[in-house]
Amino acid sequence: MKRCFWSLMMFVCGICAYAQTSSDIRPVVGVAQFTCETDSKYAGLVTEKVVEMLTNTKRFQVVDRTSHDKIKEELELQKSEAFLDSKNLVEQDIAVAAEKLITGHINKIPIYAMKNANGSIKGYKGSVSFQMKVVDVATGLSTEAVSFEGKASDLMLSPESAVNQAMQSLQDEIYEYFKKNFPISGKIIKVLKEKKNKAEVVLLNVGKKQGVSQGDRFAVQYVEMLEGEPYPVDLGEIEVVKLSGEAFSECKVPSKMGEELASRLASNANVVCKMIIK
Repeated sequence: MKRCFWSLMMFVCGICAYAQTSSDIRPVVGVAQFTCETDSKYAGLVTEKVVEMLTNTKRFQVVDRTSHDKIKEELELQKSEAFLDSKNLVEQDIAVAAEKLITGHINKIPIYAMKNANGSIKGYKGSVSFQMKVVDVATGLSTEAVSFEGKASDLMLSPESAVNQAMQSLQDEIYEYFKKNFPISGKIIKVLKEKKNKAEVVLLNVGKKQGVSQGDRFAVQYVEMLEGEPYPVDLGEIEVVKLSGEAFSECKVPSKMGEELASRLASNANVVCKMIIK
């Protein structure tokens, strides 16, 4: 049993180490355990559902800080004398540094046991109401808290499934929240069409599975490092004219920026594209 536990710990921390050193350029977003107005044992389900929805966008490296805290406690325990001679110590201070942290507060999470005429329970209904905001880890600044209130669930077999269905009713609304607070960003990986040293059509490394649609527009910037700090220069906007497969987008380049964009790309400059939120 102990061997399984330590194997699990090594595996989890190995994932953290890999994420820290991998070439994954997606932003790292942490989700903290939501606080609750009452001591509801179902509060954790709300946090778990937000983690699941954020992960399913496939746009982020998602760090579940609720699990991270438990791992951190175990790492601290290993520093004690009881473990000094152990050969199974987990490497200390391994963690993925989140750029943004999602926090939340649950206002209410009522669960109702629906009964038959004889008093036996025939099922459960539930709903949930909470607020959520995004904190920039570097600055400590946060967005305004936005309220979400799920629809009352259908009659479900368990309280947990009732909460999950109530959260599921908020899926589209929460996805829009992510889209607004975490604009999609990508890179130009190929010039598909060029004329007289001007880029006319380029290929972005983001597409349908990241939530990109035909007609979306991206702001293009060249980022130069000056005295160790990024200095962005606006080049203009490009428009998605075609989705290629699940992970790519073909974008039309305005003629006025075509020459400079082609030149920057040819010199392997750091050119970034961020979706413009309407």
